[in-house]
Amino acid sequence: MDNVSYVALSRQLVLRRELDVTANNLANMNTNGYKFEQLLIEPEEGRPAYNLPIKAPANFAYDKGVGRDFSQGALTPTGGDYDVAIEGEGAFFVINGANGPLYTRDGAFTVSPQGVLVTGDGLPVQGDGGEIRLNPEFGAPSISADGVVSQRSTDGSIRIGKINVVRFASLSALQKQGDNRFRATTNTPPDPATDVRLRQGMIENSNVNALSEVTRLVEINRAYASVSKIIEQQAELNRSAVERLGKAA
Repeated sequence: MDNVSYVALSRQLVLRRELDVTANNLANMNTNGYKFEQLLIEPEEGRPAYNLPIKAPANFAYDKGVGRDFSQGALTPTGGDYDVAIEGEGAFFVINGANGPLYTRDGAFTVSPQGVLVTGDGLPVQGDGGEIRLNPEFGAPSISADGVVSQRSTDGSIRIGKINVVRFASLSALQKQGDNRFRATTNTPPDPATDVRLRQGMIENSNVNALSEVTRLVEINRAYASVSKIIEQQAELNRSAVERLGKAA
């Protein structure tokens, strides 16, 4: 295989990966708090093919991982008593996962049969004193802008707890864990996000631009087809060269 085919193949592999990332963005365009992802692509010099007398290195295309846009999505009113949105970028709710704390922007919470504020799949939302346990006899809670959860009883308003909202010094410390959640990859604890506000009865939408992603899908498919054509043309040139050499011999 010659340099042209090697370079084209590396580009095809990157395009296939980019297609997966873009398709995943579109699949999550309606996922609460989902953050847009983009493949990071860089050229990288590599050794040229042995069958060509080219001393200069060939430039190959490599993906360097996935970057995320943590900008805030639009906030949509739901009227749900347990729906909470974070107004402010770079901050996350803390939930208690099976193997430690997880972080998310998805505030579509509910209440377990035991009265604990939980995610849709039953993981407890972390408060300043641990789990936030509501009294079903006191009705729906009130959640203030700073995250304080309270309920009204016959004796007045009772403070139940405060929803933990944190931020990291570097968002690169977060590793995707699935289900629109992240895990910290460092032992440095996050800081309280005191500069954000919580909005009860609202949900943060995905920040994916559907039109841009559909356009990008078309571009990727066209690029893949063009690279495939280059590989086919190069293979045909090689076949023709071998045939001519055979006839000359």
